[in-house]
Amino acid sequence: MNEPSASTQHRQGSHRDREIIDAKVIVTCPGRNFVTLKITTRSGVYGVGDATLNGRELAVAAYLQEHVVPNLIGRDAGRIEDTWQFLYRGAYWRRGPVTMTAIAAVDVALWDILGKMAGLPIYQLLGGRSREGALVYAHANGRDIAEASDEVGKYREQGFLAIRAQCGVPGVKKAYGVAAAGKPYEPAESELPAETVWSTPRYLEVAPRLFEQLRADHGNEVELLHDVHHRLTPIEAARLARDLEPYRLFWMEDATPAENQQSFALIRQHSVTPLAVGEVFNSIWDCKQLIEQQLIDYIRTTLVHGGGITHVRRLADFAALYQVRTGFHGATDLSPVCMGAALHFDTWVPNFGIQEYMFHSEQILEVFPRDYEFRAGRLHVGDTPGHGVDIDEALAARYPYQPRQLPVARLEDGSMWDW
Repeated sequence: MNEPSASTQHRQGSHRDREIIDAKVIVTCPGRNFVTLKITTRSGVYGVGDATLNGRELAVAAYLQEHVVPNLIGRDAGRIEDTWQFLYRGAYWRRGPVTMTAIAAVDVALWDILGKMAGLPIYQLLGGRSREGALVYAHANGRDIAEASDEVGKYREQGFLAIRAQCGVPGVKKAYGVAAAGKPYEPAESELPAETVWSTPRYLEVAPRLFEQLRADHGNEVELLHDVHHRLTPIEAARLARDLEPYRLFWMEDATPAENQQSFALIRQHSVTPLAVGEVFNSIWDCKQLIEQQLIDYIRTTLVHGGGITHVRRLADFAALYQVRTGFHGATDLSPVCMGAALHFDTWVPNFGIQEYMFHSEQILEVFPRDYEFRAGRLHVGDTPGHGVDIDEALAARYPYQPRQLPVARLEDGSMWDW
């Protein structure tokens, strides 16, 4: 019987080196809760992926631990596409935030491993740079219009070229996006959901006045964005989009819930304000009609909730056919692991638009050392093989999980509304 050739032996050895021997779910709360998946190969190379689903973290942790991890042991870490298809098609109960977040964690960890084994950053594996840095936007908020304008000025001084602005709504105690004085905005603040009260008429009155003042104070060079956070009906959103046209927003985000994708057609009929949506989407099917009919300008589906790099790459290519650009969600409910992977994707993807960027605390950054950095309005990835973000397991273990849920909203008459 013939002996295997040297090349065959090399391939067999490589397969053995790539064999997954361990997959660990790490839950930590260095100021807020994160779920991280760490996959280790026989060669000792490991990769990490973010599995955080804000307010439902333990649901994903259990899905991974009980259902996904047993299926990873013994698999070839280099078969990223096959593993993605196995976890998606093989689940039968497809899609949904818990399933797709778990798949994303595996996918990003495997891309991290592939990069480390190849000695290349992920953006090189995807096809190389399309840009030197990713344009990012910060969050400026204030209890009133004047305070929000002051915050915009502070971010401009830090070098930001694009800024999302929110302000308090008269008569509304806890308006979305507005933090307590001097503190970063963090909505998941209690073990059970906080109940807030919402007034659409008051909001529709104050929002245009906010941007009128911002343009008067800061001119037209800074890009301004605004998040409606799914609070409006389609016709209300159309009214706001029309009223904001004179202030040339970069985008109006999440104007109305998008379960009915056709609802965005009504907004389009009345305004040319650019529209962004999708941070709560989990698959290409959630935005198929929105993109095909060019009802939006930016798709915000994240790697961590959209099935990872493998799936979001398909979504971005599909969007490019219709001149829709990416604008990934990037709040602090995603760990630096997700941000690092997203920035490699941003660096490569041809139809990039912008990347959301909220500052993680120093405590979080100690748990998740990373090589990306902010310069002159953009985030820049390093050339560390993989995605350039790690987890300090010993330090993570010092911060146990703390139950936190997102708020809910009611109208002034007590009816449940969209938070």
